[in-house]
Amino acid sequence: MGKIIAFANQKGGVGKTTTCINLAAYVAAMGKKVLVLDLDPQGNATSGLGIDKSSELKTIYDLISGDSQVEEVILPTIVEGLDVIPSTVDLSGAEIEIVQMPQREKIIKGILEPIVDCYDFIMIDCPPQLSLITVNALTACNSVIIPLQCEYFPLMGITQLMNTIRLIKYHLNPTIDIEGVVMTMKDKRSNLTNQVSDEIVKFFGKKVFLTYIPRNIRLAEAPSHGEPILLYDSSSKGAEAYLSLAEEFLDRNKVEYKPLTKDTKIKLRKVNNG
Repeated sequence: MGKIIAFANQKGGVGKTTTCINLAAYVAAMGKKVLVLDLDPQGNATSGLGIDKSSELKTIYDLISGDSQVEEVILPTIVEGLDVIPSTVDLSGAEIEIVQMPQREKIIKGILEPIVDCYDFIMIDCPPQLSLITVNALTACNSVIIPLQCEYFPLMGITQLMNTIRLIKYHLNPTIDIEGVVMTMKDKRSNLTNQVSDEIVKFFGKKVFLTYIPRNIRLAEAPSHGEPILLYDSSSKGAEAYLSLAEEFLDRNKVEYKPLTKDTKIKLRKVNNG
């Protein structure tokens, strides 16, 4: 059975979507079958994986509203083995509709159940707030990855997320666990960054991934080109960090994988997503 992982942090701008799509891309390039579920109405994971949101797309909103079947909505990306369920601004209206649905916290879980065995990993990019959509993702997932920017305010806001996860575990999803914490946008030259990093390790202990993601201009540029960093600039510091994170992630999960080197040819596929 595939593992469902939610990428969550109610603080925006901490590298959540960047971590979701780039980890997914590297894990797929290393031979695993991966699905990214975009649950953010901004649709950044969708566009960051090269999907044209201006075209007539069936999206996660169509699944929530019951207008489409999941097989109709899944789209291939250019990376072999990596698919996406896209999102657009239409998802903003789903919150009101979900409130009135029976088993409203389990809508996403029901959507994913028929396809969970088709993938090694399903990675959910949550919206940057603790909404009912986020509650759905946390109810559906096996574990949570928390991208956490190495600055003061993101660290202070983490208590609310941890309280939410505890409530989800008690009431809705007793098996949920913290997969790990990824320190993002880290500048080792900054004393504040290093102090915050120490506090993160004190709080989360061994849950913190050894790999951290540095500030990197190529990482910031890649989404505007609709490419994960392994395609946009595989030799950049950001790419090296996400490759290392993917290896650490798969090692933690005791999953065999195909190692990547600088000379590895990434399998690409021609896609037409409208």
